[in-house]
Amino acid sequence: MDISSFPYIIAGSGLFGAVMAERIASQLNEKVLVIEKRSHIGGNCYSETDSETGIEYHKYGTHIFHTGNQKVWDYINGFTSFNTYRHQVLASVNNKIFQLPVNLETINSFFNANLRPYEVKAFMSAKTAGFKKQPANFEEQAIAVLGEELYEAFIKGYTAKQWQVDPRTLPASVFTRLPFRTNYDENYYYDQWQGIPLQGYTAVFEKLLSHPNIAVMLNTDFFSVKEHINQQCVLIYSGPIDRFFNYRFGKLEWRTLRFEKETMPYNDYQGNSVINFPDIKIPYTRVHEPKHLHPERQYEKDKTVIFREYSLKDDGARPYYPVLTEENKRMLELYRNEAEKLEHVYISGRLGDYKYYDMDQTIAKALETFETCILKKENTR
Repeated sequence: MDISSFPYIIAGSGLFGAVMAERIASQLNEKVLVIEKRSHIGGNCYSETDSETGIEYHKYGTHIFHTGNQKVWDYINGFTSFNTYRHQVLASVNNKIFQLPVNLETINSFFNANLRPYEVKAFMSAKTAGFKKQPANFEEQAIAVLGEELYEAFIKGYTAKQWQVDPRTLPASVFTRLPFRTNYDENYYYDQWQGIPLQGYTAVFEKLLSHPNIAVMLNTDFFSVKEHINQQCVLIYSGPIDRFFNYRFGKLEWRTLRFEKETMPYNDYQGNSVINFPDIKIPYTRVHEPKHLHPERQYEKDKTVIFREYSLKDDGARPYYPVLTEENKRMLELYRNEAEKLEHVYISGRLGDYKYYDMDQTIAKALETFETCILKKENTR
């Protein structure tokens, strides 16, 4: 393949790269080359089918699509339809199952109480009395909202395993992703639309990248072919931003995940797609049972497959979650300043922005980048 002939090059076939490729190919009628380091398209959203059970699973952890963004919802529905799955997370604490996020059922079950919604505020105020009103870190923020008992049971151990640091070293803002409810709402997300693609995530990426103007190179490290790219082409890079600049200002820190797969001789092993295990003595953080993501499908009655999830530090080889310490933020700002100096190069996406994006946020970012950067540039030529 003559790489130098493409006017648009995209590094990475995850959501950001795939959406950008589709927009350029369909809206500008330009040739696009997508370069992917892995052996498959789809980034961390990739799904595949277990050969023993026939159950489709998400190779890099459970991904639930959810959004309140009408534009994003309309766009993605051009490539898939969604099932009716609604995400519910449970937690196993002291061999008992509780609802997450913490809601009224969790509170009543944990404290053996019978509170009504209007009684929760006073009850929790008593539990949080005496704690800082302006929390300085994750632990203080969590205790200020949940009280020490709920924090110790559901949050502290899980957070320590997830990040492998003392929760007191994490910024208070990390806790804001965790909702707290005073009613019996078990829905993990408030967003208007949610579900799993009926044909799975890989099928979505196959459609996104099916335009005849799009070519895909798998098993190819972008940096191994970078010198063959036409210097006048438009480059869209969705990999780690520090890698793009050859770690000039140092390496940004990441967390990654490892999954331990096991086939179980049961129709239903745990009754839910995800169960958290906050106990610090249990080495894994969650257990996934992917058959529950597709209630519309029929699988074999005597088998299911589960995945135990372990959180690990990462050297940049398999980056999942950015570690937003002050030093990493300082380093990121240096890289962003360098990126702004580049012509015909756009660095973004979850890895490029060093930011945790939900899937709908990634799509929104890609659509915005195409419209405000790529399309605007084309229209001014």
